[in-house]
Amino acid sequence: MSQKMKPGSSKGDVSYVRATGASPQLPMAPSPSLMRDGSHTPVSQMSNMDNDWDDRDEIRQRELEEARGRVSQMEKTMRWWSDCTANWREKWSKVRNERNKAREENRQLRAKLEQLVKECTILKREKQEIQAENVKIKKESPSGISENVKQDLENNMNKECKPAASEKYVEEKEINSQAANNVIQEDGTIAEEKATLFELKLDEAQKTLLAERGDKTSLMKTIEKLQMDLSAMKQKYEEAKRSKQDVLLEMTKLKEDHRGEIDRLIKDVDEEIGNKSMVDKKLNDVRKELERLQRENADEWGKRERLETEKLALERENKKCRAQIRDLEEQLENKKQQTSAVVDSDMRSLQQDLNDKSKELNDLRHIHTKLKKTFQEKQTDLDHARRRAEQYEMEVKKLRARVEELKKDLATAEDEADNQANLYRKVQRSNDELQEQIENLQVQLHHTQSRLKRSSQSGLTMTASLRSLDPTDPENNDSDEDEGY
Repeated sequence: MSQKMKPGSSKGDVSYVRATGASPQLPMAPSPSLMRDGSHTPVSQMSNMDNDWDDRDEIRQRELEEARGRVSQMEKTMRWWSDCTANWREKWSKVRNERNKAREENRQLRAKLEQLVKECTILKREKQEIQAENVKIKKESPSGISENVKQDLENNMNKECKPAASEKYVEEKEINSQAANNVIQEDGTIAEEKATLFELKLDEAQKTLLAERGDKTSLMKTIEKLQMDLSAMKQKYEEAKRSKQDVLLEMTKLKEDHRGEIDRLIKDVDEEIGNKSMVDKKLNDVRKELERLQRENADEWGKRERLETEKLALERENKKCRAQIRDLEEQLENKKQQTSAVVDSDMRSLQQDLNDKSKELNDLRHIHTKLKKTFQEKQTDLDHARRRAEQYEMEVKKLRARVEELKKDLATAEDEADNQANLYRKVQRSNDELQEQIENLQVQLHHTQSRLKRSSQSGLTMTASLRSLDPTDPENNDSDEDEGY
C-alpha cells in the first residue's frame, strides 16, 4: 500500500509491512441506462437487479471485514511500535549516561592538564631565576676579584713616584698607607665570606635543579598519559553521538510512516461505516482504490520478498560470524597460555554482541505490536514539547540579556587588565632602571677599591724615596763627607 511517512520511521525500513492476499475482483456496476429504465424493465431484469444488489451487499460486507482486519493489524503494529520505542528510550538513556560520563571525564582531564601546565610554567620560571642567580654568582666569584687585585698591584709596582719636599707630606702618606692596608685586609675577609656563601648557594641551586628535572620528567609523563586518555574519551564520545543520531533519524522516519498510514486507515473506516447509503456513488472510486490496493499489495509482496532476502543475508552473516567465532576459539585455544585473560574477555564481548544482536532482532520483530499505546503519549509529549519550547524561548531571551551584560562586564574587565598590564610595565621599567643604577654603583665601588690599593702602593714607594733623601740619615752624611775630601 502507498503509505505516508510517519515521524520517527526510516524510508528503507519495511519491517512493519504485513502482506495481504489479492482482493477479489468486483463485479461490474450496472449501466446508468438500465438504472434509468428500471420502471419499464420486465420481471427477469428486476430479478437480475436484486441479485446484483445482493452481490454488492456481500462485497460491502467483505470490504468491511477486510477494513476491520486492517484495523486490527494496525493496532498490533501500534503495540509493537510502543515496545520498540520503550526499548529505544532505554538505549538512549544509556547512551546519554555514557556521554555525560565522558564529558565529566573530559572536564577532569582538562582541569588536570591546566594544573600541570601551570606547574610547568612555574618550574620554568624558577629554573630561569636559578640560572640567572648562577650567572651572577659566577661573575661575583672571588677568583675574579683576586685577579683584579693582582693586576692592580703589578700596575702600581711598575709606576714611578714623584719625590716630596716636606716631612709633613711623608707622615700623611704613611698614615694613608696604614689605612689602605687595613681596608685591603677587611676586603679580603669579606671576599672570602662571599665566596663561601656563593659556593653554598651553588650547591643548593644544583640540588634544586636536579629535583626539578626529576619532577619535570614525571610531569611530562603524566601529561602524555592524560593526552592519550583525552583522545580515547573523545573517540568514545563521537561514536556514541553518531549512534544516537542514527537511531533518532530511524525513529523519526518510522513514526512519520505509521502515523500517516494510521490516519488514512482511520479516515477510510469512518467514511465506510458512516456512509453506507453513499456506497453506490463511490463504487467506481472503490474499484480504482481496489486496483491501487492490488498494485500496492503486489508491492508489499515484493517488499516481503526483499525482507526475506535480507533475512537470509542476515542468517548468512550470522553463520559467517559463527564460523569466525569458531576460528577465534581455535586461535584462543592455541594462544591460551600467553594471553588467557585477554582472550576470555574478547570471547565474552563477542558472545555478548551476538546475544545483543539476536535480542535486537527479536525486539524488532515484537516492537511492531506496541505502537498504538504510544500514539496518545506522543501527542501529549508534543504538547509538553511545545510548552517547553515556549519556556526555552523565554529562557533564551533572558540568557541573551545576561550575555549582553556579561559582554559589558568583560569589556570593563579587559580595560582593567590593560591598565594593570601598563602598571606592570611601568614597574618593570623602574626596576630595570634601579638595577642599572645598582650595577653602576658596584662598578664605582670597584674603581674606588682599586684606587685605594694603588694609593697605598704609591705611598710605600714615596716613603722609600724620602728616606733615601733624608739629611738626618747617617749613611747619607758619610757619603757627603767622602765627596768633600
